[in-house]
Amino acid sequence: MNIVILDAYVTNPGDLTWEGITNLGKTTIYDRTTTDQIFDRAKDADILVVNKVVLDEAMLNKLSPKLKCICTLATGYNNIDIKTAQNRGITVCNAVGYGSASVAQHVFALLLQLTNNVAIHNQSVQNNEWANSVDWSYWKSPMMELMGKTMGVYGTGQIGQQVIHIARAFGMKIIAVRKNPQKPTPEYVKLVDLPTLFGKSDVLTLHAPLSYENTHIVNRKTLSMMKPTAYLINTGRGGLIEETHLREALLNGQIAGAALDVLSEEPPPKNHLLLNIPNCIITPHQAWATQEARGRLIQIVADNIEAFLNGKPRNVVN
Repeated sequence: MNIVILDAYVTNPGDLTWEGITNLGKTTIYDRTTTDQIFDRAKDADILVVNKVVLDEAMLNKLSPKLKCICTLATGYNNIDIKTAQNRGITVCNAVGYGSASVAQHVFALLLQLTNNVAIHNQSVQNNEWANSVDWSYWKSPMMELMGKTMGVYGTGQIGQQVIHIARAFGMKIIAVRKNPQKPTPEYVKLVDLPTLFGKSDVLTLHAPLSYENTHIVNRKTLSMMKPTAYLINTGRGGLIEETHLREALLNGQIAGAALDVLSEEPPPKNHLLLNIPNCIITPHQAWATQEARGRLIQIVADNIEAFLNGKPRNVVN
């Protein structure tokens, strides 16, 4: 069995092992693969493992009939032409649930930076502002207590549920929008409509997968519903936000701030319109990337491959 991993580096830059996969067959591992390298590297594969490498209709139709399974080192699979894969009899499997705790943790790392400005105050102390102060305490910016504030959650899948759990520990009220309101919801979570979610949230955090229906769900209209003291957090997908409208809202004081782990273009251009805005924090799509989460991700993919080889594929998306 010939297994080829086309873009391995971000998942495992060397601090983890691929043993769970390499034990299942001959495995070739490439750190990164450019578009013009895909065919030569994938042409003899029985199983392909990809993260962000694009396998479109043209590429899938070029590859050998030997290719019978594609496993994603991710939950998302929009980089793969699912319809063409299905037509060619190629099973596509994704990885679900590996990073829920890590992403939820990052949500609150971002939120606490917005509310407490830890980095700014640390730098102030390192610059001897505390040593030179006539007062025993000071703050460089207002701080906000989370107790009693309303956390709005857009998308209540595994990550959204983890965020809700942590928000409750902070003593926050929780409102949410979910795709299927018939599913059981804890009594402490109030399901609301979209205008209420935007209008009542002190903190609005996005956790829905990107779809045709919710692309740019955060836009000039929905931002205008938000409180001027509210914060927006996005660890979901960059395309959920119309970034031009968010820039306007941040610069005009329409909302208090935003913290983003994802952008519509990744990596972003050097002149990205959300860079260098004081009340906008951006991290490089790293919420998922704790060592523990990446280890779970590799094991899930290994389990997906083993299940496929045993004739019982799991996590099939097509």
